Amino acid sequence: MSTKMLKWDDTGTRIYETGTDRGVLYPIDANGAYPLGVAWNGLTGVTEKPTGGDETALYANNSKYASLRAAEEFAGTINAYTYPDEFAPCDGSATIAKGVTVSQQNHQKFGLSYRTILGNDVASDAFGYKLHLVYGATTAPSEREYATVNDKPDAITFSWDFTTDKIALTGHKPVASITIDSTEADAAKLAALEAILYGSATAAARLPLPAEVITLMTAA
Repeated sequence: MSTKMLKWDDTGTRIYETGTDRGVLYPIDANGAYPLGVAWNGLTGVTEKPTGGDETALYANNSKYASLRAAEEFAGTINAYTYPDEFAPCDGSATIAKGVTVSQQNHQKFGLSYRTILGNDVASDAFGYKLHLVYGATTAPSEREYATVNDKPDAITFSWDFTTDKIALTGHKPVASITIDSTEADAAKLAALEAILYGSATAAARLPLPAEVITLMTAA
């Protein structure tokens, strides 16, 4: 006999999210595209910090009539032990000679992709993953702390706060981030997208714009 009663903690339904891996940096070019991806070794985490969306309440006849929401923005923080050389212009640095770098320069925009791991009570961390795509990011100047080596040595960690500029997307509000869940997305389409993001034997890694991602993932 079927039942409509709610159930909690059925086998396979206790899902959690953990870890960060497969970070890729995509510096933007003069045409607003992201034609070349670079593996980001040493990436330890990305903190997503959506902002905005504040409510403005409207009143009429001495009561709340409606509410309006401000536009939502996407920002975050990148943490890493190191960064690829291609990130230097994104951090406001410029190389003027071999081994010589100057700071306080323009901050180049970039895109970013990374995965977070999905686990559950059956498959553990092998249940799946979420693929995160970020567009139009720029970093703020970041603090770096250097200290003497002592009896408890530790590696220097880098941290960059970033904001984003959104990209127009037909049929939707402009976006700066896309998330794809491997446990729900079509496996073949996801594999095709990852071949673009990570490169192949014949094509360099690149970050497709939101319209291309949506077209690929919704194709019949």
